Amino acid sequence: MAGSDAGAAGDASVGRLVAAARAARQHAVADFSGFKVGAALETDTGEIITGCNIENATYGLTVCAERVAIFKALSEGKRAFTRIAVVADTASPTPPCGACRQIIWEFCGDIEVVLANLTTATATLAMKELLPLPFDKRLLGP
Repeated sequence: MAGSDAGAAGDASVGRLVAAARAARQHAVADFSGFKVGAALETDTGEIITGCNIENATYGLTVCAERVAIFKALSEGKRAFTRIAVVADTASPTPPCGACRQIIWEFCGDIEVVLANLTTATATLAMKELLPLPFDKRLLGP
């Protein structure tokens, strides 16, 4: 699971994705928790769409970096994704929260999730490892 900026795929594109997530993290609006997170979503054409967490005083209206990146991509007409990088200032891997796991699964499927901190990639997982029994449209009937 542990990796480096070269990533599980062993190529520079993972390093570029992690770098984009680190840069996005700098724009986080984390006035209440101080916990800044950046995300970078890669499309099937190699384009990178970024997001950062945006907190709200009511906490329930806070939006995570992963969801910001995915919603930006969807709003720009992107529909196919290969991987997402999530960056936080932690020593251990910081995986997406439950709500983000659901959104990633629903809109991205079983993509690669690269977890990183400010200096290195700390883990690479498949979405099916993070969300082994997803709720999705196949459960909603014919």
